[in-house]
Amino acid sequence: MSRLGDFWRRLRGQPRQRKLGAMPSVRYASSPLLASRTPPWRVKFMIGAIGLGFAVLIGRAAWIQIIENDFYLEQGASRYERRIALEANRGRILDRHGELLASSVPAPSLWAIPKDLDASAAQKRELAKLLGMSVGELDKRLSRSPNFVWLRRKVDDEVAQAVAALNIKGVHQLREAKRHYPEGEAVAHVVGFTNIEDKGQEGIELAHQSRLAGRDGMRRVIKDRLGRVVESVGDMVPAVDGETVRLSIDAKVQFYAYQQIRNAVLDNKAKAGSVVVLDVHTGEVLALANVPTYRPDDRRNLTGAQLRNRALTDTFEPGSTMKPFIAGWALETGRVRPDTIIQTAPGRISIDGSTISDAHPHDDLTVAEVIQKSSNVGTVKLAMQMQPREMWELFSAVGLGQKPQIDFPGAVTGRLRPYKSWRRIEQATMSYGYGLSASLFQIAQAYTVFATDGELVPMTLLAREGVMRTGGQAHEQLVHGRRVLSPDVARTVRHMLQMAAGPGGTAPLAQTVGYSVGGKSGTARKQEGRGYASNKYRAWFVGIAPISQPRIVVAVMVDEPNNGKYYGGAVAAPVFSQVVQHTLNRLGVLPDMAVEPHIVASERLVPAEVESF
Repeated sequence: MSRLGDFWRRLRGQPRQRKLGAMPSVRYASSPLLASRTPPWRVKFMIGAIGLGFAVLIGRAAWIQIIENDFYLEQGASRYERRIALEANRGRILDRHGELLASSVPAPSLWAIPKDLDASAAQKRELAKLLGMSVGELDKRLSRSPNFVWLRRKVDDEVAQAVAALNIKGVHQLREAKRHYPEGEAVAHVVGFTNIEDKGQEGIELAHQSRLAGRDGMRRVIKDRLGRVVESVGDMVPAVDGETVRLSIDAKVQFYAYQQIRNAVLDNKAKAGSVVVLDVHTGEVLALANVPTYRPDDRRNLTGAQLRNRALTDTFEPGSTMKPFIAGWALETGRVRPDTIIQTAPGRISIDGSTISDAHPHDDLTVAEVIQKSSNVGTVKLAMQMQPREMWELFSAVGLGQKPQIDFPGAVTGRLRPYKSWRRIEQATMSYGYGLSASLFQIAQAYTVFATDGELVPMTLLAREGVMRTGGQAHEQLVHGRRVLSPDVARTVRHMLQMAAGPGGTAPLAQTVGYSVGGKSGTARKQEGRGYASNKYRAWFVGIAPISQPRIVVAVMVDEPNNGKYYGGAVAAPVFSQVVQHTLNRLGVLPDMAVEPHIVASERLVPAEVESF
């Protein structure tokens, strides 16, 4: 009733009765604050700010939806689209005849979803055993992520089948590409290997990674919550498989060279060994074998000693193998003739207070006999007629002190100091191979100067296009290089090398059945600190065959022979003989000597001249 009374009183204009404690009524229309006028700029500012805000929102919307919408489309698509990688097949590696040296084969890989794993203690023990790890190592691996962990990648089919037979929930398999090397350890240092991600790590696998790897493709699909493909989206980008790389290596020659150097290392109780075989007509490397070696597809417990491609990475003082170059340059410059007499008695010579000696004294020797007998004194007397710059330019011209121009990782430069810093005694020792260093490959390539009538042949590990691979004897050099000596001088030195590898020379054990050979042995004490070890040697032999029409250069090095023999003519020359015999037969080169009356030299029948070093 009170509310109705208030209503009638308001109609009559009577004031409302105030209750005890009620607030007095306020007439807002008469408020001084509301009665004041608002400044015009404030109204304009507010309208402008609101308009600017709308403009920013419109611009942002246009930017997101029209101009730069790729990111948001991608983010939206990522909620329902998936990209499936289409892996490219890695290219094969073949030898010069198409024999397989490396290829990719499918192999099972094991993975797990740890949060779904349901295995008994016995199943875990068996799984760990199959994976080659302890239960603790397995648990540690499973703790890395609740959603996905690799257990073991690229395992054998037998292991994968045994794991599948355990029927453990949360353990799965998929197929990946695994690299396979049919020739194994014989060709390991040439081919190299890939890592678990199929990327090249050593050898040709590394040098030609971009060619072999190819390019992965991609397919976009829509998957449901269970991971099943529902629909393909957009165009598929196909994978581009890697190229096939064909090497100059002959797998049969490579394997035989590996067998021979392995046997030599074992027989001589040596630390290591290497063999290089070059085709001087085509400029191709036919073999590059090293011991110790490894299996490219099983690299557990691999050491640096096994991994090194010693023929390219290890350098040593080349010793007596440098003497033919000194004789050749003395002939080239007209200082001597092959029959010029050199006085070597009493078997030693002093230079600036240092004495250089031969292994045993000789009397007068011709220049040819200086090489045949490997006389240090005779070589030094030839060298000291030359200016240091001449010797430096000669050694540089045959590739010493320079990185070999071959597409292969790890090839070293060696050492050849500038001639301006040479002392007289250093010039003298360099003439017989001390005071400079080179790899076995560099020495082998340098000897192509004598095999090709004076030209240093550029070498390659890749097969040259259009080259005849088998049969017949090539009579024409297909690849030409930089001229170092005249043809007549090169042929003259080649005859001296034939004398050095025959009766009266330092390496009659280099002789082979049916083919004339020539070459130079070398022996040197190994450096230790600033001096030389008294009982550690390197022995090597570098030679050419056949002498009448040279086709190959073969270089052999045996490191630290320790079975009573250490001269290059006794340790390395027999390996040369066997490798030459097999290689020339393999190339189809006809014998240039009568086979029946020819007797291969033995230490008992034809004793070797003791080599000076």
